[in-house]
Amino acid sequence: MAGERLLVVDDEESIRDVFADYFGSIGYEVETATSGKDGLEKFVPDRFDCVICDLVMPEMDGLEFLRRLRELDGKTPFFMMTGYPSVETAVEAIKQGAYDYITKPLNFEDVRIKLERALRSRDVERSLKKVTGVLWGLIVSIPIWLILGIVLGIVWKKL
Repeated sequence: MAGERLLVVDDEESIRDVFADYFGSIGYEVETATSGKDGLEKFVPDRFDCVICDLVMPEMDGLEFLRRLRELDGKTPFFMMTGYPSVETAVEAIKQGAYDYITKPLNFEDVRIKLERALRSRDVERSLKKVTGVLWGLIVSIPIWLILGIVLGIVWKKL
């Protein structure tokens, strides 16, 4: 899944740097944001393939960032990460539209696998939408072709 663009939002510079180094080394393009506000300023729909955000940050926590992000874009896979996990925040993050909830300390190989699964799922969904569109096009066009064939048959017989 190399070449995919990630936005990492965390108030801790060391976390941002580790994400940028690890995912950059395996071919991802990583942009970082220092806060929820900074992340919202950098986020543009369809610019990023995935967003990874810390839950606990000053000014705007990860849940508020997620709510605002979903107003801009409801489809980009979103991962909430935290060093302070709780069932309540995990449930709230998933309700708000997070793809997954990951806890610190991070196992980057696990994060990579979850990220690739989310991106594959997104790609499959896009492919299904294209196929569905083509099928609907065929379903709608078949009666038109039948009518055209009947009309041409009548015209042909009269010639």
